[in-house]
Amino acid sequence: MSERIACFVMSGGVGSRLWPLSREDNPKQFHDLSGDGSMLAKTLRRMTGRTAGAAPVFLIASERHAGRVHGDINGIDLAGGGVLFEPVGRNTAAAVALATLRTLADFGDSLILVVPSDHEISTTAQFWQTVEQGVPAAGEGRLVVFGIRPDQPETGYGYIEVGAENSGVFDVSRFVEKPDLETAQKYVAAGNYYWNAGIFLFRASVMRDAFLRFQPEIWKATEKASEAATSDLSGLYMPEELYAAIPSDSIDYAVMERAEGIAMVPAGFRWNDLGSWQSLLDVGPSDENGNVIIGDVVAIDCQNSYIRSHGRLLSAVGLKDTAVVATADATFVAPVSHSQNVRKVVQQLEKSGRLETRFTPSHDRVVESGAWRGRVRHWLFEEALPLWSTIGVDERHGGFHEALGLDAVPLARPKRMRTMARQVYGFAVAKARGWGGPADLLIAHGLDFMSRGRTDRGGWARTFNVDGSVSDATEDAYDHSCVLLALAHAHMCGNPDALQLGRETFAFLDEHLEDSSLAGFLEAPEGGSLRRSNPHMHLLEAFLAWHEATGDRTYLRRAARIVDLFRSYFFDADSWTVGEYFGDGWAPAPDGKGDWTEPGHHFEWASLLIDFSNRSGQTSLTTYARKLYASAVANGLNRATGLAYGAVSKQGMPLDLVSRSWPQTEAIKASIALDRADGPDLKPEIEARVGRLFRWHIDPAPVGLWIDRIDERGRSVAAEVPASIFYHLVYALMQYLDATAENGQ
Repeated sequence: MSERIACFVMSGGVGSRLWPLSREDNPKQFHDLSGDGSMLAKTLRRMTGRTAGAAPVFLIASERHAGRVHGDINGIDLAGGGVLFEPVGRNTAAAVALATLRTLADFGDSLILVVPSDHEISTTAQFWQTVEQGVPAAGEGRLVVFGIRPDQPETGYGYIEVGAENSGVFDVSRFVEKPDLETAQKYVAAGNYYWNAGIFLFRASVMRDAFLRFQPEIWKATEKASEAATSDLSGLYMPEELYAAIPSDSIDYAVMERAEGIAMVPAGFRWNDLGSWQSLLDVGPSDENGNVIIGDVVAIDCQNSYIRSHGRLLSAVGLKDTAVVATADATFVAPVSHSQNVRKVVQQLEKSGRLETRFTPSHDRVVESGAWRGRVRHWLFEEALPLWSTIGVDERHGGFHEALGLDAVPLARPKRMRTMARQVYGFAVAKARGWGGPADLLIAHGLDFMSRGRTDRGGWARTFNVDGSVSDATEDAYDHSCVLLALAHAHMCGNPDALQLGRETFAFLDEHLEDSSLAGFLEAPEGGSLRRSNPHMHLLEAFLAWHEATGDRTYLRRAARIVDLFRSYFFDADSWTVGEYFGDGWAPAPDGKGDWTEPGHHFEWASLLIDFSNRSGQTSLTTYARKLYASAVANGLNRATGLAYGAVSKQGMPLDLVSRSWPQTEAIKASIALDRADGPDLKPEIEARVGRLFRWHIDPAPVGLWIDRIDERGRSVAAEVPASIFYHLVYALMQYLDATAENGQ
């Protein structure tokens, strides 16, 4: 009886060589490139086709693509708990170590077959005939690889040099990196070089011993993450912090290039890694002129060309040996012989902060701009504003309640100055957008309570006790930014006291919070060793509001100083991120805090920079806004829910897995701002972000409330509804109503 082979399919690549079709959020393995379904689904079906013996199939995939994975594998028979989700990518060595550990735990010292998810292979029967040819060598304890006899010099593949042959199995002399054209030509002429197909067959104990000999750190770190994994019906999940600690390396570098006695089996199947538009032209169904035509295309007098369109009519005349690929937001054109150079295009786009390299627009999921208008308007005007303007008001002690329970009962909490100010702001914005409630009374009620917290120096205290007495008189810069924002909008609503209060607050800001020794503002008059970019961002927001309220360019000059700080210190040009914590001289803070970034703040900065750009004429700031948005979308989102994480590192490692409601509102504001700037049409993206906010945060909550905290699996972990989030929701959704009204909705 044939020996069991545990099969593992690796699905972690991006496939940037097939841009604009393949992108970070929708890599090539999820595309149907040659018919019969996605590359991933075809690979998994191929794995289930062994007739010579048992072959349980597992999938190793990125957790960020969990939704796509489960859609593709529907109806495919995988082994129990057969999807192993990687929280972050750690290259192929970690995936092979994980496959080995899983096999040892489930099946003992069985054979293991590891394959990529995105290669085109001729037939299942030919594939398994080739694999079976390598089984004896693997059973004897050799690591087995599979080679493709080259039919042309290819610079995009690694090569295997082979020596002696025995019963159709060759000894591997060495592995060779991707060569230049001249070297590739020599390899083809020599006859003993094969393309490396990236398929591996081995006994579990042999690979384990190889890791322990050559890369014990990778093995031990993967073992630790695997032992701490949790599982449910959807798959196996490794802890983020443990899996991220695995050294990132390819299996070729980590093991294969160091091991001895490796065997190679020549492939008896046709193979293509579909890594370029030329390769798709080679395998696709062609017409009588050698063209591969996909989508809504009219091609006249074209020859040997790959022409593909998604979502729009594409017409071409007289093309020869050309690739044309059009998606909803981008078009790529090149001679097919140059299509490998698409990476240069992607690199250039990333330098300028273009969004098209990072995510796929939502055109296929949204019928029309403004689809959420009815629900948004009803929630704002019929649910949220009526509730927070009544139950949210503390009629006994003054001001507004800091939080409500999920049963809409006020909670006895100390009151923060910033929350009181934000409530005033929220009701002022509502009045300006046509709310017919008692906005003027609420604004006056809030400012009257806030004034109890005025300090002797003319500043504003940080917190109040439940009864309205001051509990912490610290004059915090963040709080003052919120106070100034509220006063600007109260002034625009006609409040008689707001203008004078604003002038007094600016005087305090200039005398006690401005940093005389270094640019920016102090956290508090007493200073402190740790500095933050966030209070400065909110001061920028306040300064822009005062410019809107008064038309006085003095406030625009104040805003310009914050923008200069952003460009000089806050923005990291290499990672496209905004630092949160800083030390002396605005150097990134030590002890890991300097690596902390928040996607929600990236969205917030993006919309504010575009606002400042529109007011000042500094159009170069749009590039910064695009980069911030692209960084947050690419590295700051939970791919299972589409929601922004609380925090990620500059390298995109999630640090706070909880998704709060406010970053989702800032994503809406940023996409609206970028849609109005020169660049891609983001209206479908706007609709998708509003949809996610309602899907996860608003619709599951009682009327007028929201679920503030969602964990990484999409479960509510909220215990209360903080009033400080009300202003985020009101302004973002009012902006959405404004934007869609402009579009004739």
